[in-house]
Amino acid sequence: MTRDAVFMAPALKGFASRVFQAFGVPEADAVKVASIMIDADLYGLDTHGIFRLRQYANRLRDGGTNANPQVTLARDFGAIAVIDGDNGLGHLAMDKAADLAIAKAAAFGIGWVGVRNGNHAGPATVYVTKALERGQAALYGAVGSANHMPAWGGTDLLLGTNPLALAVPAGDSPAFVLDMATSVAAAGKIKTLAQQDKPMPEGWMVGRDGLPLTDPKRQSEGFLLPIDGPKGYGLALGIGLLAGCLNGAAMGSDVVNFSSDTTSPTNTGQFFMALCVDAFGDPDGFRQLVEKTFADLRGLQTLPGHAPVRIPGDRLSATRRERTANGIPLHPNLIRELDAIAAECRVPGLQS
Repeated sequence: MTRDAVFMAPALKGFASRVFQAFGVPEADAVKVASIMIDADLYGLDTHGIFRLRQYANRLRDGGTNANPQVTLARDFGAIAVIDGDNGLGHLAMDKAADLAIAKAAAFGIGWVGVRNGNHAGPATVYVTKALERGQAALYGAVGSANHMPAWGGTDLLLGTNPLALAVPAGDSPAFVLDMATSVAAAGKIKTLAQQDKPMPEGWMVGRDGLPLTDPKRQSEGFLLPIDGPKGYGLALGIGLLAGCLNGAAMGSDVVNFSSDTTSPTNTGQFFMALCVDAFGDPDGFRQLVEKTFADLRGLQTLPGHAPVRIPGDRLSATRRERTANGIPLHPNLIRELDAIAAECRVPGLQS
């Protein structure tokens, strides 16, 4: 078995930035997007980091994504605003939306910023943690970059994995960070398994005959299952209404498959809400209550053979420290794909 190779974050950021610039992305934008992508890898969110470079490169190459967008403030109404991403790389609009929501929360106690004319923007974690740095809580939702789920009981794909993230600051403990798809498994995990020639667990997908599908390379033959059946379907729909319809972004049959259609604008919609903890009272008292809740949960007796109780977000900071110091592992098949991208756009490969 061929082992993963390890690369330091600055090398990966520089490589991704050069690829983007080769497709006409301005240097400042290329550096920003590359940095956000590799932040995902540093957190261990490998399905949304440099693994996604092929999708971004294909859409820049074929004109589906605007290489030089003018990200603008489309609406501004007190604590609420809407950002227009001008069909650029999605990270640019989402990063601006997060910063604006955080600023509005500092001024009004709460900030809600929607995005339209965006694109796939990587994992929600890299955005909600920005609010944590200001001592704020955050909520994120998005319309998925392709429709992978039907309505509960149906067979027509009209919903994405429509992710949701929630971040809450703590005291000395790592903050609470929940980042999840509304499907049993995120589509990126299935793409990763396909690239690595690995099967997926039963229960993630079913074919249109209703039978389990375990070959990730046959993803197009079936659909993802929502978490907890009709509840996950309802949650995915609700997120889509707020991230898509409310912002004038694509939803349902209007969603463009980001991977297979590399020429059409996607008009992806997202939302980001920041909440100022200080507006509710004593922030130190709040953090003490959070710490007590965490301690109560971690002190619970567990079932035989079960690992100790963890809090969502526990591993993020530790993984980031470890990978910052020791590097980010990449599967050999991913390295070959990245080298192919480098050859296509005539920039030095990772191992040059």
